[in-house]
Amino acid sequence: MERPTEEKDGKRIYTAEDCEETGNGMCLTGKVIVICPDAFPGSCGNQLYLCTGGKGAGADPVGQAVSGVSLDNGEAARFRRSQILGILKPQLLPEQAKLQLSQIRPIGAVPLQGHRPLYSGYSFLEDGRYAAGVWLCSEKEARNYVEMQKPYQHKVMLCDMDDFCVMEVVAGKMVFPDEETLRKAQGQADPGCMELTQ
Repeated sequence: MERPTEEKDGKRIYTAEDCEETGNGMCLTGKVIVICPDAFPGSCGNQLYLCTGGKGAGADPVGQAVSGVSLDNGEAARFRRSQILGILKPQLLPEQAKLQLSQIRPIGAVPLQGHRPLYSGYSFLEDGRYAAGVWLCSEKEARNYVEMQKPYQHKVMLCDMDDFCVMEVVAGKMVFPDEETLRKAQGQADPGCMELTQ
């Protein structure tokens, strides 16, 4: 049974019970992290961030600095590792935060200026709502976008530049292309053929 939601200033207060992992043995990069409520003097603040790295983000960190992107307003922020409660249970991510997360390009993505996008990535809520697509400039970026989104989103879709769907993941499972089509595509020498795996 889900415990009652605590609120302060109209926002839910997340605790260690809302995390699937806590402690220094976890890698935070690419995960939705929960910031301690006392990191925001005077108010609850936004506790949910996508961790984008930092010396304190790895398992058994070598430093304290952790960087992230707010899933409330998209702003970048830095925290100390000691201010992080843990990695949020994916099922607890609110819909608005899922839409904000869907707009974040993968960690390590090249700047769009000077690079031609090859794909666009979309993430959908269960009711079909979604935000604008995200430009992805390589197969690696496309794979990283899917891996970053699929634990949190109902559906993730990749489209080529002609807006044809090249991959669809629903509830964490790849539904298009099917395994046989994917095996055939991976056997081809065509460099335009995306080689994503489940």
